[in-house]
Amino acid sequence: MTFRKFICILLPACLFQSATYGLTFLLPDLFAQIGGTAADVGTTLGVAALTTLSVVLFLGEVTKRAGVMVPLSVSGILCATSLALFASATSMGLLVLVAGALLGLGWGLFYVLGPIVLAQVLRPDQRVTYFTWLSAFVMAGIGMGPISGYILGVTSAFYTVSVLCLVCGAAFGWIAPALDRLRVGQADVENDLSLRNALRVMRSPAWRPIVMVGLGASVFAALSNFQTIYADKAGLSYAVFFLVYTVTVIAGRFAMAHLIGTRAPYGVIAILMGVMTVSVLVFLAQSSNTFVYLIASGLFGIGYGIAYPIVKAMAANDAWPGMTAATLQMFGLAYFIGVFGFPFVAGGLIERHGVSGLLILAAMLSAMEGCLAFSRWRQDSTNAHGRKPDRRS
Repeated sequence: MTFRKFICILLPACLFQSATYGLTFLLPDLFAQIGGTAADVGTTLGVAALTTLSVVLFLGEVTKRAGVMVPLSVSGILCATSLALFASATSMGLLVLVAGALLGLGWGLFYVLGPIVLAQVLRPDQRVTYFTWLSAFVMAGIGMGPISGYILGVTSAFYTVSVLCLVCGAAFGWIAPALDRLRVGQADVENDLSLRNALRVMRSPAWRPIVMVGLGASVFAALSNFQTIYADKAGLSYAVFFLVYTVTVIAGRFAMAHLIGTRAPYGVIAILMGVMTVSVLVFLAQSSNTFVYLIASGLFGIGYGIAYPIVKAMAANDAWPGMTAATLQMFGLAYFIGVFGFPFVAGGLIERHGVSGLLILAAMLSAMEGCLAFSRWRQDSTNAHGRKPDRRS
């Protein structure tokens, strides 16, 4: 199998399997059909968070024994089973919680291993191009999930993507034998993210982007996982949000990729967080104007969507020597806590204070992330004018 064929199978498979996460944004609608509430969505995604974190913590040992392609292929089966269980549930109960646990396992394996597999077949000069493509394919797949629900109906979309995940699992298995022949570098998962290493990471300058990604992921979860509830109350179509957000993120990441290497990355992040905070406030203030809804969705795509890869790059750049892999694992932990763990808080908040209460909290978290970025930019600017760098930054 040639490199081109390998990539032409890997990237579309990543696209279709990414729709799994996109469908979690429709859980409020799916659960409403069987008597569930926003709090039930939060509980289910909280279970997913626990299993996802277990994947991140123990994946190194798994890949040491089974390699990377077998677990990646298994992720397709886990995601397919999870979606099928969600779609077939007739009431809230153990079946739904099992589906949530399988979702966390499947998505955790896929999200971590996909980039690792790609990295192993790329030369250094190819990484920027192909990782940009991977990011675009994954984002397109995530956006495809809720849009498919709007077109096909929620339950039908879950069954359809379930079948697609089985196809993706088979595709990953098909290209597995070619990996050894095409491999040009190692990108294995370290299996030693111990408490000691975690504490070392959080004492390094990388603590800041790690905290920032947790805050940003929480805001993303607040707007995405409960967007159907927001849109329904406002008499709007949630498909508008997901379509505009997805297109904006993909276009923005390609257009703004050079900012990752800018001299003031934290300044750029601070500006983008300002945009994201404004977008959340617009969601909070607007009632049922479709044009304003479209603008707010686009602003959120610019703010969060473009900032995320820059924050991740800063985590790698700020890592202490020899701690890059552990730092990125901590970064992944913080991200998963935000996207799967925060809905547990958000679901209960909606039940008590409505969507407005959730949006107020999301705006506060977004502003906090902006303040962290701004303070680091100020510190970097001061250091650039002659002061000694503060390694605790």
